Amino acid sequence: MGELILIRHGETEWSRSGQHTSWTDLPLTATGERQARALVPLLADRNIGLTLVSPSIRARRTAELAGLHAPRVTPELREWDYGGYEGVTTRAIRRTRPFWNLWTDGVDPGSDEHPGESPAQVGQRADQVLAGVRSAAEGLGSADIALVAHSHFLRVLTARYLGLTPAEGRLFQLATGALSRLGTEHGGPVVTALNMALPEALQDAQDPQDPQDAQDAQDA
Repeated sequence: MGELILIRHGETEWSRSGQHTSWTDLPLTATGERQARALVPLLADRNIGLTLVSPSIRARRTAELAGLHAPRVTPELREWDYGGYEGVTTRAIRRTRPFWNLWTDGVDPGSDEHPGESPAQVGQRADQVLAGVRSAAEGLGSADIALVAHSHFLRVLTARYLGLTPAEGRLFQLATGALSRLGTEHGGPVVTALNMALPEALQDAQDPQDPQDAQDAQDA
């Protein structure tokens, strides 16, 4: 197997504003589309044998604009189910739960259709994806596998790839429209690249001025 290429979808209105976004199916903003197109040269020299993509519009459009062909829609790549916190910012949650942390506290229950997930449940999905990746890699030789998905899910997946707990995904911040890579060194799992992006792809992105706004944008 080559490397595992992780791509977080480009910017949406809610990732810009810091609203937690799981099942709400938002399109990319103009900046998000530019971020996705800027991935083309970063992928140009990669031999990608398989692309798996979240069912969401924002992820599928990112894969398309990045030039990733014939992506396989994979439901397990969907974002963390935020339950009752869908569309809510970290700032707003902490008005009533001052010390709330997604990675340790999880989310408030939502509807029957979207009840929310614990870190352990997201970790189980990440383990399923990694098992599928390893199985598929057996027929791909040294080719890479690309995953186009979402911030929190890919952070959990990175932690599980490295043998860490799901909650230790908090250690890996992933920017919108950025590319990261997981590989091996001396037979052990390592992060080989993190948050690769062309500077011009981010030139119109809004940079939150308030520290809490910046945290919200990372968490969305």
